Amino acid sequence: MTSFARGASGIVFASVLAAGVAWAQGGAKGAKEAEAMVAAKCASCHERTAQGGLARVSEQRKTPEGWLMTLRRMEMWHGVQLTPDEERVLLKHLSDTLGLAPAESAPFRYALEQRPGTVETPDDADLATFCARCHTYARVGLQRRDAHEWKKLVHMHLGQWPTLEYQAMSRDRPWWALASTEVAAKLGEKWPMQTPAWTEWRKKASPDLSGTWRIGGERPGKGQYEGRMTVKRTAADAYSVGVELSYADGSTASGKGSAVVYTGYEWRGTVSIGKETVQQVFAVADGGSRITGRWFLEDESAIGGDLRAVREKSAGIVSVQPPYIRAGETAKVTIAGAGLSGAAKLGDGVTIVKTVAAAPDRVVVEVRAAGNAAPGARAVSVGKTTAETPFVVFDKVDAVRVEPALDVARTGGGGGPIPPVPTQFQAVGYLNGPDGKPATDDDVRIGVMPARWSLGNFDAEAEHMKDAEFGGSIDGSGLFTPAAAGINPDRGLFNNYANLTVKAKVGQGGAEVEGSAHLFVAPQRWNSPPIL
Repeated sequence: MTSFARGASGIVFASVLAAGVAWAQGGAKGAKEAEAMVAAKCASCHERTAQGGLARVSEQRKTPEGWLMTLRRMEMWHGVQLTPDEERVLLKHLSDTLGLAPAESAPFRYALEQRPGTVETPDDADLATFCARCHTYARVGLQRRDAHEWKKLVHMHLGQWPTLEYQAMSRDRPWWALASTEVAAKLGEKWPMQTPAWTEWRKKASPDLSGTWRIGGERPGKGQYEGRMTVKRTAADAYSVGVELSYADGSTASGKGSAVVYTGYEWRGTVSIGKETVQQVFAVADGGSRITGRWFLEDESAIGGDLRAVREKSAGIVSVQPPYIRAGETAKVTIAGAGLSGAAKLGDGVTIVKTVAAAPDRVVVEVRAAGNAAPGARAVSVGKTTAETPFVVFDKVDAVRVEPALDVARTGGGGGPIPPVPTQFQAVGYLNGPDGKPATDDDVRIGVMPARWSLGNFDAEAEHMKDAEFGGSIDGSGLFTPAAAGINPDRGLFNNYANLTVKAKVGQGGAEVEGSAHLFVAPQRWNSPPIL
């Protein structure tokens, strides 16, 4: 089952962010206001339960994006009138009181983080058929309901989308009996309303994230970066954010914005960095001492980067630049983080020639890898602090994989209202691993490498239609830009949809190693919910 994590609009994420700001500024008063607003806006249709909650409303749990979709659905389907401020207060309240624990959202964070090229493999054949044929499996897994409530959701689907009969592969089987009984029961057992994880999480207070954070990560197409994020609390769960970045290529960037934390750990931020506005979807962990996640451009979720952050007053490594070295060569390696103290080590066969700079936030060393150093991954450490990502020694590149291996770009523009959706590719070098065989589980990821990029036709039909000529173009960084939407006069009566092979050639030791990926250039998406 393939689904592609592709873009909520900036407007949607701005709504999620603003919601928390409005709620947080209210403090204790905001909690009472939210409860009163739930009664005023929801109780006219949702009756009170024996436990004092509201039917349907208090019988499910969701992420902030999930609750935003619910509120918008109530507005569109049932005519609920909500001002922007009312929607914001309700969203924050529902997310905090009826959210997901970190352990519950963890398996499906790729959907929240809008990770491009994600290929899902549902762990249940029935749920893959009944649920994931129309939207992502993650959208289901990011909800919690008991069986009776899941059954109501099944009924709602049939009422709103009668073609469900066909999507459910109804021929020659009692599809409705299965959907309304076995599937609902299975969902209730797999993702129930009450769980130990949620019970324990609700006991925890939301941490104060104020302070300076050391951050690091990688932006595909641009490279590795490290820097600082300054966080100042403006109200409960609401923060102003300042960011300063230094990329491995020597460029710098800075910006400011704001963020809100939902459910005690779901960070949602909007930050303007240079001429770009980025959305942040992060998870706060370890009691407020660590943050991880992904950020991406406001209207182009395919363009973004990963982030790791540790408090400046704690200890941790957020970036190792570069992350690899060839045996027999010398390189300057920068280890960025916080609380760095002690000798730097990069593993067997890698010698520290000299220390160029040493500070609590950054250690720069000149290293040499022995000519006979065993290829493979090593742990990077400074004193007692160890990096989460490895440092790799390689003698040659055994294979190149283009990441993502499968993706969808979308035509746009051409005088229409929907902009094109690009795709950012990377060429990643790999070692075969101890078994000496390619494409097996023990392969070692070396890292992102410079490449020569080109496009080809994926199959005979694409060759006949000259898809590589009309589908779009790819630049030297691996960024694919699709062609314009609409009929292309140079292509007769056809548009610019295409079925392409993306090729990357990495030069190593006088030879080239080639990898490829599969790319569809598809029509515009007219409806892009926060969770597809």
